[in-house]
Amino acid sequence: MILIVAEHTAGKLAKATLEMVTAARDVLAGGGREGPITLLVLGQNVAAVATEAAAVADQVLVADLPGLATYNAEVWAAATTQIAQEGEASVVIIGGSRSGREYAPRVAVKLDAAYLEDATKLSSNGAALQAQRYTYLARVTETVEADGLVVVTVKPGSFAPAAPAAAAGEQYDVELTLPAPRVEVTGKSVEKSSRVALTEADVIVTGGRGVGSPENFSRYVEALADNLGAGVGATRAVVDAGWRPYAEQVGQTGKTVQPKAYIALGVSGAVQHLSGMGKSKNIIAINKDAEAPIFKVADYGIVGDINEIVPALIEASRK
Repeated sequence: MILIVAEHTAGKLAKATLEMVTAARDVLAGGGREGPITLLVLGQNVAAVATEAAAVADQVLVADLPGLATYNAEVWAAATTQIAQEGEASVVIIGGSRSGREYAPRVAVKLDAAYLEDATKLSSNGAALQAQRYTYLARVTETVEADGLVVVTVKPGSFAPAAPAAAAGEQYDVELTLPAPRVEVTGKSVEKSSRVALTEADVIVTGGRGVGSPENFSRYVEALADNLGAGVGATRAVVDAGWRPYAEQVGQTGKTVQPKAYIALGVSGAVQHLSGMGKSKNIIAINKDAEAPIFKVADYGIVGDINEIVPALIEASRK
């Protein structure tokens, strides 16, 4: 089987999980690996998540336990390893989130498996699993492959979310032997925002240094995003300047996104930024520099001053 560890939050399946299902389907389409596609749901009170998972997977394994109420790398690694061994998985797919990157290497070591990190594309090459990933600051895409059992982390935003399967998958409760965690989470601070998360947003409005100032970022980028019900993104230059928090950074060293519409305001389009949003369905760019690299990937472009253009867009979006 191909085992996927589901990511979920607040009782809902994360978009990243649907992307991992697409990656698994790509592997099966190339032959060399066999299903079923199996989603492992770890947590407490996760019945609703399991039901969502059943819509896209062949089968869903549910571990609904008090010991899984809070994420812990040791516990997640042990649970994933046990299920992979019992189900004789040939591929284990884990999200490339901060937590996924923390426990995935542990799973690979426990299983004595090959480890492929940050995959942006998956396929089969005969019996080998083949993955593509970025390197050299996203200037190069390299292809790597491994035989036998493979643990893979998938870069968020690299695959389209999976459509529901023809029939809902079966759900099964599983029993786990969990270790006592040696690290305890003693506190957690959650950033409060009324906006949709970048990785979940269908529309994203991103601002670059071309917006001119932190005040203009709020006046133009945030205002347009709020009117459209969109997520807010920023380039690395904006984050490094202290205008916006790192959580909003899009690009090689930030988040990878794939929204239906990506609106870039004053974004030049450095290669590191393009690697994080280049797969967006529609890219709309506004920049006063007609030679800006962003226009090479944009579906729609406006050459002009954002101080004149964006206020008109904001007014139109109110209507």
